[in-house]
Amino acid sequence: MKKSLVVFSHGQESGPWGTKIRAMSDQVRDMGCGAESIDYQGIADPADRVTKLIAACREFDAPIVLVGSSMGGYVATAAASAINAIGLFVLAPAYYMEGFSALTPPSPNIPTVIVHGWHDDIVPVENSIRFAREAGATLHIVDDGHRLAENIDEINVYLQYFINGLTNN
Repeated sequence: MKKSLVVFSHGQESGPWGTKIRAMSDQVRDMGCGAESIDYQGIADPADRVTKLIAACREFDAPIVLVGSSMGGYVATAAASAINAIGLFVLAPAYYMEGFSALTPPSPNIPTVIVHGWHDDIVPVENSIRFAREAGATLHIVDDGHRLAENIDEINVYLQYFINGLTNN
């Protein structure tokens, strides 16, 4: 199987190569995967971010694993089916947000892992529990807040396990 390309989507307030994405991209490169991160800075509308991700992924010639954080998790989920992603790994995804619950994308029919912090004060952990239950996704809940800054080593273990599972089947 051709090596996977991991495509990262950052959250609303961060950038394409923030601390989490740098740490995760180092992890996936160490595994022999490629890593790309889409820059959504200046694009507030989630639908426009989804369009940008789909267009960018059409340029890549490798099996794609989408990784997204917060709004980037929403964006990655919304784009996954359109780009035939082989896996979806999201951190504190912005699902079922108040006033926008109807916009939560349907679960793509691919392996999906969600990591969320118990103490998230931006996106309630209950939203990920609900999505994981409805989607049959794997859910890891860690002792952290929305940024998940305290658990990056643990998140990288989950990411490594997930990607190995995708590429060894």
